[in-house]
Amino acid sequence: MNKAKRIEIFSRFREANPNPETELNYSNPFELLIAVILSAQATDVGVNKATDKLYPVANTPEAILALGVDGLKNYIKTIGLFNSKAENVIKTCRLLIEKHNSIVPDNREDLEALPGVGRKTANVVLNTAFGQIAMAVDTHIFRVSNRTGIAPGKNVVEVENRLMRLVPKEFLQDAHHWLILHGRYTCVARKPRCGACIIEDLCEFKQKSDYQ
Repeated sequence: MNKAKRIEIFSRFREANPNPETELNYSNPFELLIAVILSAQATDVGVNKATDKLYPVANTPEAILALGVDGLKNYIKTIGLFNSKAENVIKTCRLLIEKHNSIVPDNREDLEALPGVGRKTANVVLNTAFGQIAMAVDTHIFRVSNRTGIAPGKNVVEVENRLMRLVPKEFLQDAHHWLILHGRYTCVARKPRCGACIIEDLCEFKQKSDYQ
């Protein structure tokens, strides 16, 4: 795929959705951090249902730590892997209080040192909460990047690096959101909706004619 195609693809994404946002509900960086930790192998809808009940009761490191692991589980038990996630969230809250004055750090090193926070979670927080250019490659972005030819790669780090290098700079800030939303609603896994796709004519997916 050449540069002109990529520019046109992201121009269309921007025209269709000028201000893309995460579908996780949050009102500050701490709420976003906890929501993203909870979202691993879970849907945003499922996480929102839990945090919509949790955050009015506890939305600071101190308040969630006061709930304790068992108290927190009562709010997130509908989310997959809730046992280990509850333990990670409590540990993260404790670390935020002890090391960061209860403030979510705005750098990758400190974020990735928090329990339950990997590279992808750190990238979401850096991009969405702090406006830094970062690409959080999840299954949707991995699929879209490979299927369309925008930034093919064998693993998530390879795709992330290629996206950072190949996405035109003017689109980098919001590219993460556009790609996730495109993968979630149009370029879906089993039966991509090629007939309804705004970049179908630019996409390099060889089987797209089968999904019109």
